[in-house]
Amino acid sequence: MSLSTDQALSLELQGLVQGIGFRPAVVLRARRLGLRGWVANSPKGVVLEAQGPRALLQQFLDQLLEHPPDLSKITAVQKRWQPIVELADEFQIVPSSRGGSVSALLSPDLAICLACQAELMDPASRRFRYPFISCTHCGPRYSVARALPFEREHTSFSAFPLCDACSREYANPVDRRFHAQTISCPNCGPQLFWNGARLGLDDALEAAVALLREGQVVALQGIGGFQLLADPRSREAIASLRLRKGRPEKPFALLSQPQWLDDLCHGVESELGLWHSHAAPIVLMRRRENAAVVDGVMGASPWLGLMRPAGALQHLLLDHFGAPLVATSANRSGEPIAANAEKEHGLLAQLADAVLSHELAILNRIDDSVIRLAANGPLVLRFGRGLAPRAITRSTAARQTLALGAESKGALALSQADQLILSPDLGETSSCTGADHLEATTRQWLQLHRLTPIQLRCDQHLGYRSSQWAQHWSHQDGLPLQTVQHHQAHLLAVMAEHGIREPALGVVWDGSGLGADGTLWGGEALLVSGHGYRRLGHLRPFGLVGLERAQREPRRAALGLLVEAYGVDWRERLSRLPHLPWLSAFESDEGALLEALLQGGTQSGAVVVRCSSVGRLFDAVAALLGGPQCCSYEAQAALALEALAMSAQEQQVDQVKTASARRYGLRLHHQQAETPWHWDWRPLLEAILSDLEAGLQRPWIALYFHQALADAIAEFARLEGAPQLLLAGGCFQNRVLLELTLEALQARGICGVWSQALPCNDAAIPLGQLIALP
Repeated sequence: MSLSTDQALSLELQGLVQGIGFRPAVVLRARRLGLRGWVANSPKGVVLEAQGPRALLQQFLDQLLEHPPDLSKITAVQKRWQPIVELADEFQIVPSSRGGSVSALLSPDLAICLACQAELMDPASRRFRYPFISCTHCGPRYSVARALPFEREHTSFSAFPLCDACSREYANPVDRRFHAQTISCPNCGPQLFWNGARLGLDDALEAAVALLREGQVVALQGIGGFQLLADPRSREAIASLRLRKGRPEKPFALLSQPQWLDDLCHGVESELGLWHSHAAPIVLMRRRENAAVVDGVMGASPWLGLMRPAGALQHLLLDHFGAPLVATSANRSGEPIAANAEKEHGLLAQLADAVLSHELAILNRIDDSVIRLAANGPLVLRFGRGLAPRAITRSTAARQTLALGAESKGALALSQADQLILSPDLGETSSCTGADHLEATTRQWLQLHRLTPIQLRCDQHLGYRSSQWAQHWSHQDGLPLQTVQHHQAHLLAVMAEHGIREPALGVVWDGSGLGADGTLWGGEALLVSGHGYRRLGHLRPFGLVGLERAQREPRRAALGLLVEAYGVDWRERLSRLPHLPWLSAFESDEGALLEALLQGGTQSGAVVVRCSSVGRLFDAVAALLGGPQCCSYEAQAALALEALAMSAQEQQVDQVKTASARRYGLRLHHQQAETPWHWDWRPLLEAILSDLEAGLQRPWIALYFHQALADAIAEFARLEGAPQLLLAGGCFQNRVLLELTLEALQARGICGVWSQALPCNDAAIPLGQLIALP
């Protein structure tokens, strides 16, 4: 066909198209079809022009949209057919376009791929045992980016000019490292340091392994920050690690190679699929009873958190050690992960006996992701490395808006063009260091995306540090500030993930969030949209003494339930349970004081709060069943209760199916016409106490409790005539509750909708805040 019949096809592609080998893949496809032209990154995504016969251009377009390159996600396409203005040479990558606002998406960090793993262990490869090996399909992305578009000059790799060999690979279209922005090799890449002194790989590995085998703690610079490594078979090492981190009981994760998994856990195929994924998250799997780890690693938990090495340096160290290692964030409990060996030298010296670091700067610190399998799909517990950042296409959100989330799982989100971009879980923001981390990350994100917000969003709880900062920012710069109710934001985040735009009915069960009436909510049923919400139901409220302490002390929640249910007669009700562990949870004077405050109601002062929190209901029941009376980490009591319920599920499947036929239940009723439904927990509490008297095994009581909650949700949805029901809030991180709820809804012909790509906890709240409209 003559050139006179050729055309030019111009495309502007948006979505996840940078940092995942998109341009190299486009070049190879275009050249296979004999097309000419060019492709480039842009502030909005990728732009390209292909020249050739119309039929081949159409074939190229169809293939690109129907089968996009691996890991990419095209969310918007603008195309233009036109005559050829200037004849292009062979199809190639050209320099990125500059200027204008940035709406391009930044890829999460990608764990080392199979091809690079093979090359890492190949003595014939020039990258044999090279700690920073990567290609277009793997390597750091988010953690090393300072600006967009994603080009080497915009990353911390810019400090390492390419050698001649790497330059040839970078320019070779048939090479796996064609335009790989993180390319390097032993001749031009970062160097290793052991306790601040430059050291070769073999010597550094020998030194680290020697210390680990002696039961000491080593800090290793990972992809998103430093990890603390220890031998899980050493009681002394684990005890030292817990003391240094200030983490007395929360389980630790293990770093493992695939060949060791069978000795550690009962991983099912779907869990192993998550484990092997590009995100390489920590995956919770059922541990084997004879797993070679001391009790101090996981405590009483039936799960092991396991992850594969995300980078080559982890691979090499793990292989040299020859067994799994405890790997946990290098931080004090509740504080941000350490990411700079020089600036945080003092902290690392306190946390570890030695530090193995390198020269590649971590520009955006990020913790490892945590996932579990639930309802045949992923359930995100911590939104971190490999999963975040994440973008959602949503045209109805306010433009150029910054949302600052809540508090217990700090996060932020940006709205620009039609993209909502959610940050990683930034951890606790209630401390000074946590609040500083949120502010620093926010400023980095605004610079990265070249965004100047014109309005702000935050939680209605003005005691949160994120809300206080939003208020200060609003007053200082004159920016409009909109506060968004906590549970409305939870449900809006689920709606955003699933593309639901009409008003929807949802249940939000969590620890707490400030309600419109000034009390603490946490067991809510809402009809919600971007324009507002209506409270259709909630858990019957009860009293708590000292909210912050009550969140850490399930014994206080149990006392609140008993006083609410039985008044001054609660001791008489428990008189037939003389061996109940909870009865000895308080010193006599303390218990009497708390009871007096509860009996006085709201007139006793601000220390007594009313709450409708299902999270605190879980705490109370766990305490009554002999679980933790005081907790050292979030959801500790609820996790113990879930573990009890799971043990009952595994005993006799037939008995599980009859659980809903028992007298356990939350009574659903209206207090008066036109008022919200109440889930009354008092009959449920009475059933639990009666079965404790009768000697029923605690695992069965725990399971019946979970089933009662699930049935209560489903019955509410049936009475409301809902075809679908949204589920949100931290309580649905509980696999037993989630799966039983979905089964109960399905039995009534109702579709349950819950978060799978995003966390159901507070880390997704900023996304919901962006969708809330004035």
